Amino acid sequence: MSCFTDALVVTPLADGTTWVIVRAFGYDVGSEGSGDHIEVAIGFQTDFATIPRPFWVILPKWGRYGNASVIHDWLYWTQTRPRRQADAIFLEAMGVLAVSAPVKYVLYGAVRLFGGLAWVRNRADRAAGFDRVLADVRLKASTLSQRQGTLRRLANHAWRRFGSRRST
Repeated sequence: MSCFTDALVVTPLADGTTWVIVRAFGYDVGSEGSGDHIEVAIGFQTDFATIPRPFWVILPKWGRYGNASVIHDWLYWTQTRPRRQADAIFLEAMGVLAVSAPVKYVLYGAVRLFGGLAWVRNRADRAAGFDRVLADVRLKASTLSQRQGTLRRLANHAWRRFGSRRST
């Protein structure tokens, strides 16, 4: 059976939604010692499960599925495996954590339906030079995430395009 290789240890950033991995954390895919191992880098920033706020009453950002969410975030960030495989590993990892079937399949269905947006955003962030792995994990209580929200980034892009049209 698959297994998580270490306990998940994180610390929050001051934005209240981003957490940083502060100790080695990994997952063996398929079965323990299978050789197919995922190692999440120390300093990786995660938001756990990306669940819209109105649904937090039913499905909070952190639950029994938290460790699986971090592995999934890492796979979506690094994109070293196809998206479909990353989603399948998420489903498998939730099974290892004994997440109830309704919750497991709702979360899996959500990443299959809407995960493409995060996949594309992560690719664009990497191309723009943003790194979700902090080089220095000695954080202060006032440290904020450097990742811009999607709406802010789109507004900045539109503003730059609008500004370039006005000057011509």
